[in-house]
Amino acid sequence: MPIRQLPQDLVNRIAAGEVVERPASVVKELVENAIDAGARRITITTSGGGKSLIRILDDGCGMDEADLRLSVVRHATSKLADDGLEDIRTLGFRGEALASIGSVARLSVASRPEGAASGLKITVSGSQPGPIVPEAMNRGTIVEVRDLFADVPARLKFLKSDKAEAGAITDVAKKLAMANPGVQFRLDGPDRMPVDWPARSGPGALAARLADVMGDEFVANAVTLGLMRHGVVVAGLAGLPTFSRANSLLQHYFVNGRAVRDKVLLGAVRAAYADYLFRDRFPAIALFLSVDPGEVDVNVHPAKTELRFRDPGGVRGAVIRAVGEALAAAGHRASGSTSEALVDAFRAPEMDAARPAATGWHPDIEPKFRAPAQGYSPAFRAPQAGIAGLAEPSARVVAEPLPDAVAEHPLGAARAQMFENYIVAETPAGLVLVDQHAAHERLVYEKMKRALADGGIASQRHLIPVVVELPEEDCERLAAAAPVLEGLGLGLERFGPRAVAVRETPALLGQADVAGLVRDLADGLAEWGTSAALSDRLEAIIGRMACHGSVRSGRRLRPEEMNALLREMEATPHSGQCIHGRPTYVQLSLRDIERLFGRGK
Repeated sequence: MPIRQLPQDLVNRIAAGEVVERPASVVKELVENAIDAGARRITITTSGGGKSLIRILDDGCGMDEADLRLSVVRHATSKLADDGLEDIRTLGFRGEALASIGSVARLSVASRPEGAASGLKITVSGSQPGPIVPEAMNRGTIVEVRDLFADVPARLKFLKSDKAEAGAITDVAKKLAMANPGVQFRLDGPDRMPVDWPARSGPGALAARLADVMGDEFVANAVTLGLMRHGVVVAGLAGLPTFSRANSLLQHYFVNGRAVRDKVLLGAVRAAYADYLFRDRFPAIALFLSVDPGEVDVNVHPAKTELRFRDPGGVRGAVIRAVGEALAAAGHRASGSTSEALVDAFRAPEMDAARPAATGWHPDIEPKFRAPAQGYSPAFRAPQAGIAGLAEPSARVVAEPLPDAVAEHPLGAARAQMFENYIVAETPAGLVLVDQHAAHERLVYEKMKRALADGGIASQRHLIPVVVELPEEDCERLAAAAPVLEGLGLGLERFGPRAVAVRETPALLGQADVAGLVRDLADGLAEWGTSAALSDRLEAIIGRMACHGSVRSGRRLRPEEMNALLREMEATPHSGQCIHGRPTYVQLSLRDIERLFGRGK
């Protein structure tokens, strides 16, 4: 088949396939143009999920007749001062959006610049611009796109439902609004609930806009990012590890005001949270990077959602350090959402309207009275009652006077231990419930990290080596990793064909479960692959050691031990969550407690 020149209409449709994937991509291109035009108010109106109508109204600088005529021509732009693509400082720059949209929809553009007597309007249908006619309007630009893909049924049938397409448009608008807090965004139309995000200004503008879009709960459970390193400025908000989610929907990344999905940024955030979260949990974050435009290539993808950094290592290091420092500054702080979850857990379920209300004790749950269990403090003067099926009280209460200095301690003074794992502490403003195992696990982990950074982890030698029987392949992996493990305070060697002998364990672990620790490490080595990769897994190994060396569930603590644990938590960064991202404590204010008893609103 001979080579032939494609007709202009087909060329435009091919170009449209790169730029106009769905209604949401049309909205993205048009709103970016409005932002580049200096708009402070943008209204997005849609119908039929954007397939029937997309209207973008802005109060930007507008266009005169010459600019309006060129705006619908391919490869015409006002956003490049010269022919270079190495210094892009605007959101849109190719000059293809309007021409591409006009080839797959009915397009009209009306605009009025400052000082003009009236506006002007041009229509495009089938890639053919019509005449320019007068239009009564205020300053700014109005772009209407109707019957998207009506003449391209192959593309139309692959679009999703009106509701799904409207949701995608909302997602695009959210990202653009987050990156531009000084711009008012309004969304309306018959296919959606109206949304109005007012323009924000002042020092708290970004946080206020993120609260508008991502919710007040995110802002209340996030730390502020602020770092400049190697020419990279990192800003935004990073959620506390205990505010993690099961997916990445609450992760937003912006580079020079452009929303992106970049592997370097995704990997950097994952690495920054590696100490705090399971692999199947995702942090919530709104990350804003400012980079010299010459150091980033934004012309990688037609939709401009991908980019390429000239120095990806520097960017990665800046992000990891910014997030790490912000989380460290949070100290022992944990997500406030855990307190709300606890209140909800205590709240009685709604009674079925068709069921008569209970008027007294049910015989199956009436308490059986008996003497208090031996060993409980006589100062505890609660009614000596139990519940059928429960052998003995599950809380050990210590009658200790509240110290005068309790107001100086955020986590208060220990008052009781419940279920041999949970410490109940009293503060002037409420109470704190601490998971002793999870909290001590974090404390041991942070101590071992500091010891490793200072030159090595001290070990303690066992008088009698602990022999652990394992499958042959696990013994081989542990023997190969022995030099690395010895640097972490764990000394072991082969002991016959199917066992290893542990001679030394890290001193910080105390009376650790040595057999359980060795088996856990063997499982980890099998998962991580060759022992050559252990140098990159030192923190993961330390985490496994800390888990086996922490205060175990079921261990009774003396009052002074419980208070010492609380004081150490207050002085240790990241102690608000264990190494798996779970909260180590939950705090209930006096108001929360009163709500449980119906005394507060």
